[in-house]
Amino acid sequence: MPAGERLPTVRELAADLGVAVNTVAKAYRKLESDGLVAGRGRRGTFVVDVLPVPPEEAELRLAVAARAYVRRARQLGADDRTALRAARRALKRD
Repeated sequence: MPAGERLPTVRELAADLGVAVNTVAKAYRKLESDGLVAGRGRRGTFVVDVLPVPPEEAELRLAVAARAYVRRARQLGADDRTALRAARRALKRD
């Protein structure tokens, strides 16, 4: 599910799946404790915008993404200076 999307209510999902309400409630609590969803009171439960990632895994993923960016920049014919300038512009926008 995309970030920000609202999950069905516990009762709705339990009915759709044919399972006990408590089973779904327990699953929602686990998702929330894992940092994957956030409960917002009466408004519902939503997929979080930023997933929790351990620092070492985040660094590894960033390194993989950086290598992919460099490969793509090379395919586009960009030199180091141009690729770095594009990355800096992107960082300033976010």
